[in-house]
Amino acid sequence: MPRFNANLSWLFQEIPFFDRFGAAANAGFRGIEILFPYDQPAQEIRSALQAQHQEMVLFNSPPGNFGAGERGLAALPGREKEFRDTFDQALAYAEILQCERIHIMSGIAADGPAARHTFLANLEYALGKIENSGLSILIEPINTRDIPGYFLTTVEQANHFLEELAHPALKIQFDWYHAQIMGGDLSCRTEKFFSKIGHFQLAGVPDRGEPDRGEVNFPHLFNLVDSLHYDGWIGCEYRPKARTEEGLGWLPKPFYA
Repeated sequence: MPRFNANLSWLFQEIPFFDRFGAAANAGFRGIEILFPYDQPAQEIRSALQAQHQEMVLFNSPPGNFGAGERGLAALPGREKEFRDTFDQALAYAEILQCERIHIMSGIAADGPAARHTFLANLEYALGKIENSGLSILIEPINTRDIPGYFLTTVEQANHFLEELAHPALKIQFDWYHAQIMGGDLSCRTEKFFSKIGHFQLAGVPDRGEPDRGEVNFPHLFNLVDSLHYDGWIGCEYRPKARTEEGLGWLPKPFYA
């Protein structure tokens, strides 16, 4: 059975940030992901992970001015220097946290030659910086309902960039929630792109709650990736209906081996 990790930016929000590591451990989670860890000192996060014998699975590169609505910089023409400076910050965090995956957010940008060129150039920069490090760079298609105007919206579009750059460290972050909204056909698309997927995420559709509610048959998808011999993590990035612990009954047991 695949391993499941907790996204502490979504789960256990009812308690303070550093208490979430222990709560996640008590619930059985041995893997952790965080949207943006940069508000906390990296060494303090590492200490929290070590105290609970947990692994940092994934975090995002800095998104720009999140409070002003920015959702990434990588496809924004004219912001290349800022992207590169902030990606260097992400690399510093990855080294301290011993994290092997960084998700680069493309940002809100109209699809056109300038945005595509900028996205490719920034990905090439990031891939050059991680050469021979063991790190993976992930790009995630995000649905246009949650983030209108987001540049990267489908798995097929992400695959195009992987094919153009042809770098083994560049992978797709396949969130079944976003993929269901942007085309569905999850079983076939999971199989089709499986060799290029570096991380899975989930949430119930359509309301982004627990995955045992809604229109997606997640047990089927778990069995599918298990049959494909997936050895990575599946990130739990959903909005609990009540206290996080009350909604964890959907998790297979054991889910962290």
